[in-house]
Amino acid sequence: MKPIFTLGIQSLWDELSHMPAGGVWWVNVDRETDAINLVNHTLAAQDKKSRAALITMGSDPNKIINLEAGHGPDKIHLFSMPNHENGLSFFTRDLLSAIEPQHYFLVLLCANNAWQNISADNLRGWLEKIHAWTKYHDCTLLIVNPGNNNDKQYSFLMGEYRSLFGLSSLRTQADIHLYDVAFWFNEKGVSARQQLIVEQNNGRWKIAQQEQASVQPRSDEKRILSNVMVLEGAPPLSEHWALFDNNEALFSEARTTQAATIIFSLMQNNQIEGLARHIHTLRRQRGSALKIIVREKNASLRATDERLLLGCGANMVIPWNAPLSRCLTLIESVQGQQFNRPVPEDIAALLTMTQPLKLRGYQTWDAFCDAVNTMLSNTLLPTDGKGVLVALRPVPGIRVEQALTLCRPNRVGDIMTIGDNRLMLFLSFCRINDLDTALNHIFPLPIPDIFSNRVVWFEDNQIAAELVQMRALVPEKWGKPLPVIDGPNPILNAEHNGQSWRRIPQPHRLPGGASEQTS
Repeated sequence: MKPIFTLGIQSLWDELSHMPAGGVWWVNVDRETDAINLVNHTLAAQDKKSRAALITMGSDPNKIINLEAGHGPDKIHLFSMPNHENGLSFFTRDLLSAIEPQHYFLVLLCANNAWQNISADNLRGWLEKIHAWTKYHDCTLLIVNPGNNNDKQYSFLMGEYRSLFGLSSLRTQADIHLYDVAFWFNEKGVSARQQLIVEQNNGRWKIAQQEQASVQPRSDEKRILSNVMVLEGAPPLSEHWALFDNNEALFSEARTTQAATIIFSLMQNNQIEGLARHIHTLRRQRGSALKIIVREKNASLRATDERLLLGCGANMVIPWNAPLSRCLTLIESVQGQQFNRPVPEDIAALLTMTQPLKLRGYQTWDAFCDAVNTMLSNTLLPTDGKGVLVALRPVPGIRVEQALTLCRPNRVGDIMTIGDNRLMLFLSFCRINDLDTALNHIFPLPIPDIFSNRVVWFEDNQIAAELVQMRALVPEKWGKPLPVIDGPNPILNAEHNGQSWRRIPQPHRLPGGASEQTS
């Protein structure tokens, strides 16, 4: 009969504590001291006749283990391993050289933030191998991983349910400890999305008294947690509303919810990435019943920024010009919704949406084609919303090389090239109805004064077809920019200071011999 081991949290019901032989369980812990304490109490909770081993990463296990007399297995094998990725590669081989792992309870205590520099692919591969190994040898492996920045890894591990039989986290919030269970599979069945308050009593972990004695779903659908800025100075609208001074405090409280409404406030552009990470963490860890809303307080969101927030798991982004009455109506409209769009496990893939092209300005003809093709190949970007390709032919009397000197894009992702007497311009994430506005910002003179002809492509298949034609152009017809000359632009008699154009005053001699500077 297979042995069943248990997690060292007293009063935790069997559905969330049992770990039968033949699988891998993973527990993230915020603080290293809590991780060590949990390991000791987990070992102490095992039967005296249990076969157990403790493996520590980068530390001496003799300094870690601290069991009370009469508690835990009669014999515990102690091992240490180096704190680097190569140590994981030889983990199973080294164990087999020392013990026969059948029906063993193996506890791996990782070093603090040990997995931070290990890629997701390498971690996934290691988990698949260790899962097969524990199943073959009919043993249990509990991985206790301390670290203060485990959200990214936790989101990734939620998708590794084929290799992990259990995933949970023990974290501190204010003066309490929260035990979050993403999923836990054992002989009792499957439990998921449970959050319990735990406390330490004489150094031992136990479920807080106010927690119920059985696993039950929780409902907090009526709760609305909001940044105080959202209500524009108004008091909470009912007993269900709770206001927070900043997004960080709101995020911390939102991590305890299951189906509440969370309303973040966005004041300026530099908040977007941090807010996106908050939303991604909540959506991946707290589930699809949560309603996440972002209210823009000032005009700071580009179309790509809004798409990023929605891709991270926001239900809705309320624009800055919506009055409070309209805002409250929109908040009411998401009640009862279930979020059903897929959210990638790695937010890095979503962040590439904001700057998929880390290029700006002039590119050679072939580099331009490659960059635009990269945009079209990005599956995270919306269909027919990746940007606008524009072909501009200069008026007679202006060479295309001269027209290029007038093209000053300010946004990263806006690129241009010249060839076949055309200036090709790609404006990433520009909508077709905003094209004239964008061109007026890029060129200091009216477009008809510089170019006699304009052709525009904005659908993906149109741009792809034009790229085929562009790649067919022989290198002899590719253009080259004029040599860079310091000083004012000779065509415009103006100079650009990085933000705007400024005319250069020119001397004019007046009748009578006097001279005057005019601009």
